[in-house]
Amino acid sequence: MQRVQVLSARWIAALLALTAAAWLVVLAGLLAVANRVHDDIPVLLAVKLPLLSSHPELIFGGESRTYYQVDPRLAAQLIGKPQGAAVNIAYDAGEPLALLAAMRREPNVFRSAHVVVSVAPFIFNEGVRSAAVYPQDVLPRLGVFRQMISFLPLRVGTLIRFVHEAFASRLAAEQDTADLAKQPMAFGVSIIDRTQPENQWAPDIGSHPHYANWDIAGPKARLEIGALCDMEKLAQKVTVVIPPWAPRYDRSRDAAWREKEDQVAALLTEASGACGFNVLNIPSIPGLQQGNYADEMHVNASGVPIYTRYLVSQLKR
Repeated sequence: MQRVQVLSARWIAALLALTAAAWLVVLAGLLAVANRVHDDIPVLLAVKLPLLSSHPELIFGGESRTYYQVDPRLAAQLIGKPQGAAVNIAYDAGEPLALLAAMRREPNVFRSAHVVVSVAPFIFNEGVRSAAVYPQDVLPRLGVFRQMISFLPLRVGTLIRFVHEAFASRLAAEQDTADLAKQPMAFGVSIIDRTQPENQWAPDIGSHPHYANWDIAGPKARLEIGALCDMEKLAQKVTVVIPPWAPRYDRSRDAAWREKEDQVAALLTEASGACGFNVLNIPSIPGLQQGNYADEMHVNASGVPIYTRYLVSQLKR
């Protein structure tokens, strides 16, 4: 009886090992195909590119702190231009590599535009590997072997998302979504009309997931900074924005946050000197109160005009 149990355990272990090996082979194959079909313009950006048909003078791109915070209708008024002169093509977890791909796709539009792109710590921080925010255009540049050793086994969700997004981006490219999609509402801005409950706010920013396992010396930072540099050659002007966090958080009392964000600012400032783009570091905004924030990063509806007015005023300087 005992021998039968031992043999059964061995067979089960062997079966599990073979299953795991087969699964890894299948995953590697999927990743190899995804790397080939991947398009640098994700669906979330492709559906906003029809906004470029107005040949805007001011193009806001980047991540969620532009997507939810910059009202291009108000921005157009502030620069004394008609509606459509400013558009918002930012999207959740947007990255410079994707915006660069859009600029290469529409060179005539961007050549005469001021491009304003917001960046977040997770774009540069090699320590952030979660599926929700890992830059999808960085992944195919790593290659299958590095993808697997970097994300298995605990971050397999990041690889699964990449495979899905790669095929979705290819389908969008083949369907010419960037030209044929319906024009987004409100010239691209999406406004958050609620404020999250008190118990859901981050306790501090220094330990925020965007700064986890802090490392800005890896391929993420190198590739995304390179994209920002290449943008400068394709636009009339490029401004890179480091947006503020909610006023309830005090940088002077949070050394970890202060040091890490200062490193991001220094990284961008050094690159700007070599490449020519402008850096706008905004630690705080006059008049933007705690009540104007929906969460630690994003303003609510009441904060949008305050943020937009301040940002445009700084761009005019």
